[in-house]
Amino acid sequence: MQQNKSVTEFILLGLTQDPKKQKIVFIIALIFYTGTIMGNLLIILTIKFSRTLGSPMYFFLFHLSFADTCFTTSTAPRLIMDAISAKKIISYNECMMQVFSLHFFGAVEILVLILMAVDRYVAICKPLRYHTIMKRQVCIILIIFAWIVSFIHSISQIALALKLPFCGPNMIDHYCCDLQPLLKLACMDTYVINVQLVANSGAFCLSSFVLLMISYCIILHSLRNHSAEGRKKALSTCTTHITVVILFFVPCIFIYTRPATTLPMDKMVTLFYTIVTPFLNPLIYTLRNAEVKNAMRKLWSIKITSETK
Repeated sequence: MQQNKSVTEFILLGLTQDPKKQKIVFIIALIFYTGTIMGNLLIILTIKFSRTLGSPMYFFLFHLSFADTCFTTSTAPRLIMDAISAKKIISYNECMMQVFSLHFFGAVEILVLILMAVDRYVAICKPLRYHTIMKRQVCIILIIFAWIVSFIHSISQIALALKLPFCGPNMIDHYCCDLQPLLKLACMDTYVINVQLVANSGAFCLSSFVLLMISYCIILHSLRNHSAEGRKKALSTCTTHITVVILFFVPCIFIYTRPATTLPMDKMVTLFYTIVTPFLNPLIYTLRNAEVKNAMRKLWSIKITSETK
């Protein structure tokens, strides 16, 4: 990636400059990142090798867990490394790659959550046509479309970042590279680019959240026509999805729908949706999903049995 800016590297100030607090950040971030990788990997392997989790919902959950893993990997390793490093330097090219990966995998996660809502809508509101509508080929096409749209979105974000000239201060008051903290360092009037950012990422997050909330309201309203047992099962699944949606979207909307102003809480809000939420997702989907838990038990029992023979 070529660039002709005078600034060739940035210094990430991180969450804190206090050495004692940095050690705490290192431990907590390492725990969360390790837990995220292990939890999502467990879900990925369970869905991959389980014969009982072949429905479209788990096909999309597989991609959500993969996107979660990549999304948190775009920021967490740098945060962990910088917490124990004297020099928190990131090159211009690495910074741009972080902007790209952060928006790419974040967009994938958003679109997969929408596809999961579509799957639940068809399953609950059109049960007789479910297998016809949500065929395997259709699901594959939808997920490919999600990845392509995410790539286009991230390209648009990196295009905005590449427009920014950096000729002065290179200290980013954040733990990762994103457009908001970079706008503060640019030697130009960033009003137009900030409007484009809000119109792109802000509108993308907000419209997706509103669409998801409307779809789940329709789904929950339609449950009144189901049996008590069917209503209980569908309600459990929808509650799980709504929890994940709120945990991910509310912080994103807070960050990307505002004008070019920074608040003291911005870094903690970003930390929540880039590191904490991906850590919580595997817990939410396994603790509240009996099918996933049973599939995990069966796989582990088969593995242990085969090893003892």
